[in-house]
Amino acid sequence: MADILQIQRPATGAAADLAITEATIRATELRQFDIDGEPLATYDPGFMNTAVCHSSITYIDGEAGVLEYRGYPIDELAEHSTYLEVAYLLLNGELPNPTQLAEWESLITTHRMIPDKLKTVLAGFPYDAHPMTILMASTAAFFSFYPDARNFTDPEARALNIARLIAKMPTLAAFAYRKGKAKPYINPDDNYGYCHNFLAMLFKQAERRYSADPRLIRAMEVLFILHADHEQNCSTNAVRSVASSGNDLYTCASAGIGALHGPLHGGANEAVLKMLREIGTVDRVPEFIEGVKSGRTRMMGFGHRVYKNYDPRAKIIKRSVEDVFEVTGVNPLLEVAKELEKYGLEDEYFVKRRLYPNVDFYSGLIYEALGFPPEMFTVLFAVPRTSGWCAQYQEFITDPDNKIARPKQIYTGHRTRGYVPMEERG
Repeated sequence: MADILQIQRPATGAAADLAITEATIRATELRQFDIDGEPLATYDPGFMNTAVCHSSITYIDGEAGVLEYRGYPIDELAEHSTYLEVAYLLLNGELPNPTQLAEWESLITTHRMIPDKLKTVLAGFPYDAHPMTILMASTAAFFSFYPDARNFTDPEARALNIARLIAKMPTLAAFAYRKGKAKPYINPDDNYGYCHNFLAMLFKQAERRYSADPRLIRAMEVLFILHADHEQNCSTNAVRSVASSGNDLYTCASAGIGALHGPLHGGANEAVLKMLREIGTVDRVPEFIEGVKSGRTRMMGFGHRVYKNYDPRAKIIKRSVEDVFEVTGVNPLLEVAKELEKYGLEDEYFVKRRLYPNVDFYSGLIYEALGFPPEMFTVLFAVPRTSGWCAQYQEFITDPDNKIARPKQIYTGHRTRGYVPMEERG
């Protein structure tokens, strides 16, 4: 017998059996109940309890602190894979074999350069423009150079533009960074892997060859893997929503960048770093904790909309912090962070509220150690998340259930008023 939800409205005697599948009911089935002339609907600001799609890309169990890409635990991928392996997995459903990986890496390497005319677009931004603004506008501008992206129902055209975007995003991010530093752009180097090349485009100076410490390259790989996708978050929802009107990949990705730019989404690690600086030293942590408990201040980097357990990405990043500091030297704020984490895991106030460290808690320390200014932190989130946006875009485009996004509203304004001539208005 199929599982059902029985609904009855005593006032009218109306009743219905709604089928339950995958722990959900079809919201449109509620329309059969008439409430004062209006079909019944749900009210769910922020989609707190509304499933908008079927997806086989990322699985999260927030209660248990589990994150998996295509069924693979995030800790195993972070330990053994490269970012491009994970990007291939997100897009194709399986990890690549050696031949597939070599072909994928070669394809990405081929498309790293950005069009020369796009550099004139970059030149038009003021030197102090936020790099996320540059990234967002320039990503949207890609459609002008690759109009075949609108042919997204063609698998070959779609795959080509996905490869283009994943390949070019680090180049565009590095150019945005160097523009802000008034430094000449560094073109991609085919001799470097994805993350090594990114670091070279960012930090190469006068040296003939840029050589990054393998530990720093690996830390970047890990950070990119951890940020590659995260289910139906705000920016991914933006990508899918814009795609629903029939848009190309570049326009949709620029919408994702815009959503990520918000401090409630992509800017949290910058807020953590600011908090750690304000605390300053370990001996001031107890005073800060009391301020949190009394409501005078907030503990940034703790708690998550989905995770009610230790964010699995935070555990992995914590290990990467130590590897990076072996190369760059230890930031004294690390001890402050560890002391805060200790309170978060042991103090009854935080344990009771299930406020555990999230991915943003340690990532800012790594970015700062690598030499990035705070305004670049969200850019470093957007570059790896591009592969997740591409996978989500592809899944949406090929989903027979996809429809243009059009949420309902509850109207609270005036109804049918008579027009008032200008001379009669107060």
